[in-house]
Amino acid sequence: MKLHNQVAVVTGAASGMGKAIAELYAKEGAKVIVADLNLEGAEQVAQGIVAKGGAAKALKVNIAQLADIESMIDTAVSEYGTLDILVNNAGIMDGFEPVGEITEEKWDRVFDVNTKGVMRATRKALPLFLEKGKGVIINVASTGGLNGAHAGAAYVASKHAVIGLTKNTGFMYAGKGIRCNAIAPGAVMTNIQASMSSLSEFGVSRTKLTQSLIPRAGSPDEIAKVALFLASDESSFLNGTVVTADAGWTSAF
Repeated sequence: MKLHNQVAVVTGAASGMGKAIAELYAKEGAKVIVADLNLEGAEQVAQGIVAKGGAAKALKVNIAQLADIESMIDTAVSEYGTLDILVNNAGIMDGFEPVGEITEEKWDRVFDVNTKGVMRATRKALPLFLEKGKGVIINVASTGGLNGAHAGAAYVASKHAVIGLTKNTGFMYAGKGIRCNAIAPGAVMTNIQASMSSLSEFGVSRTKLTQSLIPRAGSPDEIAKVALFLASDESSFLNGTVVTADAGWTSAF
């Protein structure tokens, strides 16, 4: 098994890509903290893992709250003794608002979850990784973090920031045995639309121009396989980089 006896924290793991990542990691031998604001969903995922002989614990975590993030990492250590892999997957969408329409409240909410949550979880995990002399951080960004045409201003800016944070972290700790990489998924069949509200008619009309070029939507399982590769020793020479998983969508522009 590729992750035998590794301990992983996966945020946003009650559904979609996070669920698929948590389940695949457990199948490959990892002990998993299944973290999500939706505790019922997280418990179902954890119970499913345990039923198949794996090890998992569900936690209710609001990734926008510092106390929840710190408790999440502390629980991984108290439950399983250490932490080896951190997957910052939790994220929310905006309403496709261009900058002229975005509100202060929505901008802050998107950044608190998509960007500050990633920074806080990484910051909390780093002392553990530094003490061990190794650790893996995987940030789920977006193709919206590579260009400006896939969502609204807040989401696009937040995911660009995640990619910048990934590159900086990979560079800064490259000599410490710590690897930090990002996945930039394209269109994937998840329920992230549930986090969207008050859609901008103008913003939606503009993003449709690029959405028409999507070859196909991916499955959460396809993204989980990329996350497994980045967590395993098979990717030992990858650090501070972004793996684009979008069926060739962004190769068009």
